[in-house]
Amino acid sequence: MKNTGLYRALTIIAFLTAFVGCTNLDEEILDESLTGTGQAELVSGSIAPVYGLLRAGVWLHTNNFGLQEVASDEGILPYRGGTDWYDGGKFIAVHQHLMTPSNGLVGDTWTQITLTLSRAVIAAERLNEAAKTGNASAQAGYYEMVAMKAYLNMLALDNWGLIFKKELSSEVSQILRGQEAIGYIESELLSVVDKIRKDSDPGRLNQNAVKALLARLYLNAAVYRDPYGTPQFKKEDMDKVTKYTNEIIAGPYSLSPEYFDLFSDDNHTNKELIFALDQRGVLETDQQRWAYWSISGDQIPRPEFPNTRGTDAVAATPDFYQTWVDAYGNIDPADADARFFKKNTIVPENLKDLTGVTPLNDAEHYYSIDATSFEIDRGILRGIIWGPRKDGSGNILRSADGKVKIYPVINKRTSGANLTYVNHTRNVDFTGPGSLHNTGYRFSKYQFSHTGNNCCSYSSVDLVLIRLGEIYLMRAEAKLRNGDNAGALADVNTLRTSRNARPAQTPKALTSINLDILFRESGFELYWEAFRRNYQIRFGKYEGNWTEKTDKNVNKRLFPIPQRAIDGASAQEGFLVQNQGY
Repeated sequence: MKNTGLYRALTIIAFLTAFVGCTNLDEEILDESLTGTGQAELVSGSIAPVYGLLRAGVWLHTNNFGLQEVASDEGILPYRGGTDWYDGGKFIAVHQHLMTPSNGLVGDTWTQITLTLSRAVIAAERLNEAAKTGNASAQAGYYEMVAMKAYLNMLALDNWGLIFKKELSSEVSQILRGQEAIGYIESELLSVVDKIRKDSDPGRLNQNAVKALLARLYLNAAVYRDPYGTPQFKKEDMDKVTKYTNEIIAGPYSLSPEYFDLFSDDNHTNKELIFALDQRGVLETDQQRWAYWSISGDQIPRPEFPNTRGTDAVAATPDFYQTWVDAYGNIDPADADARFFKKNTIVPENLKDLTGVTPLNDAEHYYSIDATSFEIDRGILRGIIWGPRKDGSGNILRSADGKVKIYPVINKRTSGANLTYVNHTRNVDFTGPGSLHNTGYRFSKYQFSHTGNNCCSYSSVDLVLIRLGEIYLMRAEAKLRNGDNAGALADVNTLRTSRNARPAQTPKALTSINLDILFRESGFELYWEAFRRNYQIRFGKYEGNWTEKTDKNVNKRLFPIPQRAIDGASAQEGFLVQNQGY
């Protein structure tokens, strides 16, 4: 059963003062669900709100997740049909790299990351004080919150090129950039890597998660030192990446044979997960927005919960889709690579041909299935989709035996003689036709949870933040940048051929590797996981052209610091200095 609990978002002034010394934060505690009983239980009462904010704030679809996706060549969010998803133009501006310090997507992400960081500082302070009295549980929690501060600062460094150094809530933060920022995060992670919890439960930061964060830090260090120049990758950094990834790969994890099991109900126990946001029904902040954000608003993914739906937001750019086509040539990527697509909606052969079939004459063009057995397809969705249908009163259509009727899904934004099915097309852009609700192939990577009673909440699918597949890619890149092509190729092929639950779609081993191929492989493995912008910058691809984006300004590698944050900190002269180019 879920606890009831809400938090009030801090005002921007209250939030900013948390970073210039104030400790009196007007905040209600989130559900203390990590086996604690509210503020009376110090450890869970300190830690749970941080994880809750990470899930419900930082990694909400319209905060850091969306920021990473639409800033890259992977995702695009048009002004759908001229009626929705405009939101002040914030998604369009970020996609075109034309954002300003007033951009809402950038500003909301800044607020959530720094708010969660301020809460982690308070948690670490409380737990450290308790640990000094001999409280072993508090000591373990303190190590966890030190790692959490480092993780959140890495997100800030990646987005804005700065971090907040703050040990006590009464202190004024130091703003660090470049090597100083790298050094501070490194020191924080190294201080706990041998002390933090060593179990492999992915729901909390553990030793292998810290090692993964160290590997990420060293892999990106060249960019963090000089975010506007050409990265100079140091051998000693790549050696450290190899060291920590070696240790993780030698540990208790294994690659998942079925790729999409990584993003399905019960994935908490998947042996590939290293760190994920635990969504096993214990917090009111559970959410499945990563599942619903891209899917058609006319799709009903869980007919046992008729209010579930998609929301017609982000689509795959034609450019990102083309990377799959270029890799596999005349072979459809759905046939060549198990990561691209998994067929779950099994339409009978006699119904597949829709020649002459329209929503006006298809009353008998359906098949029936138990409501709980229906699953939408996974991966990258193309063409006409199938799903449940409702009658005029909003009831799911069922056959005489009570099973749900599955039809081609009707595009409800069409009408009359022009009534059509939802047909996801490759083309999607900011033009009128390209912004229609059906345009663009869609990301269906995460399962709509069997516990999700609406489009947004109560998912049992953990949100994956670190997993073994990424570790193999990091090790391959470090090896390749250090001249070990054979080692890099072996790692990439281990990863590709591990996805063998559907043998016909198992990706074949590659015969050669270079940086361009490795970059391509990172897209195949990590799409819809908010990695693409980071990889584009590190591989020198971020100033390229893609659908609706032509800006080549290197200053756009970093986002602008929100003007409201600079204004709110104006009492501390020079505390926040705007990034160059804004």
